[in-house]
Amino acid sequence: MNSLMHRFWHDRRVLVTGCTGLVGVWTVRRLLEEGAHVVGLIRDQVCGSELVRGAWIERIDVVRGCVEDGTVLERALGEYEIETVFHLAAQTIVGIANRNPLSTFETNIKGTWCLLEAVRRLGGQAQVVVASSDKAYGAQTNLPYVEDAPLLGRHPYDASKSCTDILAQTYHHTYRLPVCVTRCGNFFGGGDLNWNRIVPGTIRSILKGERPVIRSDGSFIRDYFYVKDGAAAYLHLAECMARDPRVMGEAFNFSNEIQLTVLELTERILQLMDSSLTPVVLGEACNEIPHQCLSAAKARRMLGWTPRYLLDNALVETIDWYRHFFASRGGRESARRDAA
Repeated sequence: MNSLMHRFWHDRRVLVTGCTGLVGVWTVRRLLEEGAHVVGLIRDQVCGSELVRGAWIERIDVVRGCVEDGTVLERALGEYEIETVFHLAAQTIVGIANRNPLSTFETNIKGTWCLLEAVRRLGGQAQVVVASSDKAYGAQTNLPYVEDAPLLGRHPYDASKSCTDILAQTYHHTYRLPVCVTRCGNFFGGGDLNWNRIVPGTIRSILKGERPVIRSDGSFIRDYFYVKDGAAAYLHLAECMARDPRVMGEAFNFSNEIQLTVLELTERILQLMDSSLTPVVLGEACNEIPHQCLSAAKARRMLGWTPRYLLDNALVETIDWYRHFFASRGGRESARRDAA
């Protein structure tokens, strides 16, 4: 990052929703390293979050409330004079969305319109980066996904992200809010304590000497994206929004453009951990898109963006994080979901 962009974040007042979640924590860390003044919206006290365990929460201003509360959002944006918003709050687990769609819709859809409306009511000056997902595209025959593909989410989580995405673009095109949308694949990295996700769940099983469990039949193809690359991409996009008006209102895929089946990823982790264990394949997953992959050509072209980590290097860093986590006195195995 050049000196101009470094100064961009220095003392900049930034609101991060979903700051106790996997991506939120690493985004907060990156912002603090760049000298930003960070305000975090926190609904639940998530003691297992790395934001708490790593004491990052002690370095930010905390607003208590949920993202569906427009009054809380308007107060936070106004009183803290927010200049940039990273809207990362979401219910992110597909299985939870299938079992309890209404809470997912409340957080992911209503939470997005409440945030955007609060920004609009305060004059629409704060730039907003809205985190959508590759799931917003739904199942498509033409792959990899490109940004002008239709948004075809059909199942609860996928549909919630399609709506999130459309709302963000609506507020830009109708009210000229300075909004951009990010669409990323399956995030992984240290700090994720959702053990039903394939990366942390597999690593935990291996460290415990147990066979890792694959809920699906192992053939689903996914786009796996390191959380450190994701946090860097979010900041880079916000910087580009500030210097290039053509970026406003656009959606961007961020991806390392590597396609792996769930079984291939599990076997790669087993190999990197020098384990002879074999996975248990349950074949029980439902309401899942069979094949997903993203093209990041637009982000390379318009933003000059490229990922910084090779997949194996990112997995090694992630494995090391969990080794230290379980070896530490604070390493607890209670499952946590990304908080809104």
